[in-house]
Amino acid sequence: MSVRINRITTRSGDDGSTGLADGSRLPKHAPRMEAIGTVDELNAQLGMLRASLEARPVDELLGDIQQRLFDLGGALSLPGTTRFPEAAVTDLEAAQTDYNADLPPLTSFVLPAGSEAVARCHVARTVCRRAERCLTALAEQDPDTDAAVLQVYLNRLSDLLFVIARWLAREDGSEVLWTPRPAPE
Repeated sequence: MSVRINRITTRSGDDGSTGLADGSRLPKHAPRMEAIGTVDELNAQLGMLRASLEARPVDELLGDIQQRLFDLGGALSLPGTTRFPEAAVTDLEAAQTDYNADLPPLTSFVLPAGSEAVARCHVARTVCRRAERCLTALAEQDPDTDAAVLQVYLNRLSDLLFVIARWLAREDGSEVLWTPRPAPE
């Protein structure tokens, strides 16, 4: 697929609508656009995470995931089609197994805190969960949406981001576990 962008400002969205890859237009607040926008936000959060990594080995994996998220957004922009490979889910599962292999078992919940990279990874994870919720809402509202593979991908990605946050925290000693507080008397 070749991409050619001649102009950024087209004025076609000034009326509150936006175009899809099939030429149709939707309101910018439509559930499909909310899903596409949240996936885009997730991709930007991953970019911020990568900028904070200082050339750690996980950077290449996150770069591949960013590419896949563009593919996912493209699939969402073509209603009624899914052009997203199921193998992408298997890739995430394999990466999760690899990064989780040497992590200690959890004895408590993990707080979204720690070093900058760990905290950014947790932010990306929560945006990923929101993207998944947007996608399930879209699929419920629009039966033409073949969201099964896309939902599974986002579900696995949020799990992987949790594991990567733990992996990064183990590397720099910054994992913060939840300590239950006594109930008030």
